[in-house]
Amino acid sequence: MNKRVVVTGMGVISPIGNSVEEFRDSLKAGKSGIGLISLFDTTDFDVKIAAEVKDFNASNWMDKKDARKMARFTQFAVAAAQQALEQAGLVPARPAADAAPAPDAARPALACDPERTGIVLGNGIGGWEIVEESFRKLIANGPKRMLPLTVPLMIGNEASGNISMVYGIQGPALTQVTACASGTDALGQALDLIRAGRCDVVVAGGSEASIVPFAIGGFQMLKALSTKRNDTPEKASRPFDKDRDGFVMGEGAGIMILESEEHAKKRGAKILAEFAGYGVTADAYHITSPDPSGNGGARAIKAAIADAGLKPGDVQYYNAHGTSTEINDPTETKMVKIAFGDHAYKMKISSTKSMTGHCIAGGGGLEAIACILAIREGFYPPTINLDTPDPECDLDYVPNKAQPGKIDVAASGSLGFGGHNGVVVFRKYE
Repeated sequence: MNKRVVVTGMGVISPIGNSVEEFRDSLKAGKSGIGLISLFDTTDFDVKIAAEVKDFNASNWMDKKDARKMARFTQFAVAAAQQALEQAGLVPARPAADAAPAPDAARPALACDPERTGIVLGNGIGGWEIVEESFRKLIANGPKRMLPLTVPLMIGNEASGNISMVYGIQGPALTQVTACASGTDALGQALDLIRAGRCDVVVAGGSEASIVPFAIGGFQMLKALSTKRNDTPEKASRPFDKDRDGFVMGEGAGIMILESEEHAKKRGAKILAEFAGYGVTADAYHITSPDPSGNGGARAIKAAIADAGLKPGDVQYYNAHGTSTEINDPTETKMVKIAFGDHAYKMKISSTKSMTGHCIAGGGGLEAIACILAIREGFYPPTINLDTPDPECDLDYVPNKAQPGKIDVAASGSLGFGGHNGVVVFRKYE
């Protein structure tokens, strides 16, 4: 029999808050984190908007010397991991920002066996701001002017590696890359590590920071990003709405601490939820578009529910991938209908990307945390900007305002370029 796996800590860096509490309050309020891009000059771009992380100071979460050796997505990951480890009671809380700094050599004492602790983080793109800066220096002045740490800063496994070094974690330190499904698949891989007995504790989730010219330009060329609402950015991400015109790039990290139930109970940890199931499939259809039949994603949903030992009718809330693109939203509606049958019309579904934008790998972690908050706080996060429902999207997407409700089981699904489908299921811990 599979070991039960539980969640004991969560951490958030997001466009709508840099703590779990701020994130929760923003979800309840239907707050948009989308605005004009400030990270670079958008003069030559059709896309002027994104969901940027605001008021983030890396030195609040890590030593300044360490932060200088990290790309932005890694800083997000370390900050969210610190929050999650603190909540789980596995590291001491960092001193207040205005307190005297700890010695550079000080490492947080990890309150679990470091050799039985692992890391699995999703990342889709890596440190693109580092690639851009070094490439500009290469073209302008030759290779000797490139950033000396170009390679270790740009690669996607940098976040897992840095978390391992910061906390002395010596078990598996892995990186999952399945595009926009990376964060969700990282959670699933972490679940399997604990069930298999390879780890007692795993730091898991996703992180991304791709609001850079190269990424925005590339997605703009794919016609994937919203361009119609540069003047009203908070209205631009509108999943399942008839007037949607593309997704809005976001950034951030969602990290959680997973443990075997036995390990968590033995050390007296507060258990936030049970991580009950995971399903993963491939469409084998197209490099960017989901299979229009919806069968690939539906199989992942069914697999996750079965893995949890549940039935489709047991799920009360589904956090959809919900990108606000022409193709994704009706296709995902088909997936839900195939997987849940008649129950699809009775359950609540929403896309928190309407508030956070599409945080790529970071989205899977953030949306899983949204599910756990929904269970613990008794509310359905809204899909904001759902003013004119698309006739093809005819389910209950919790339009515009959060709704109260008793939730025992919630699921989250992610779809990635290449046809990757990942779904995770959480339930109230009893």
